[in-house]
Amino acid sequence: MSYGHSQDVYRLAEQLGRLLLERGAKVTAAESCTGGGIAQAITAISGSSQWFDCAFVVYANSAKQKLLGVDQGLLDQYGAVSEQVVQQMATGAKNAAQADYAVAVSGIAGPEGGTADKPVGTIWICWVTPEAILSEKFTLEGDRQRVREQAVKISLQQLLHHLA
Repeated sequence: MSYGHSQDVYRLAEQLGRLLLERGAKVTAAESCTGGGIAQAITAISGSSQWFDCAFVVYANSAKQKLLGVDQGLLDQYGAVSEQVVQQMATGAKNAAQADYAVAVSGIAGPEGGTADKPVGTIWICWVTPEAILSEKFTLEGDRQRVREQAVKISLQQLLHHLA
């Protein structure tokens, strides 16, 4: 297992794959600060093409707009690291990938980029299921790699929870 993910992350991705396969469902991801870490964990699992077609690494706001349809007004009003933006990212990814489930992550992994309102470690994650759109703000600690790894792990854990 490469890319520095923990064994826990790969176990979560395996469990997610089993549940999605059982349900005949697909998942996608829209990733900003995690830079493709969720997609990497998923595609590390043999057979993942049965439940995963694509993901979106949308680091720049222009990519969020162009690929996922994120509204410029929301970016201007709330910033990329906000509940409103991750909800549009997740919904846009789900629609573009024609997936049943989606997760979106945007945050400040550090070490720079934090503000008083949004310090380093501020992460917004949104999960879209066939029934709901759910989002949550996290304040994670550690260096850049640790924050990103925690965001990937939380994303997968909550996808599993919403599938259970």
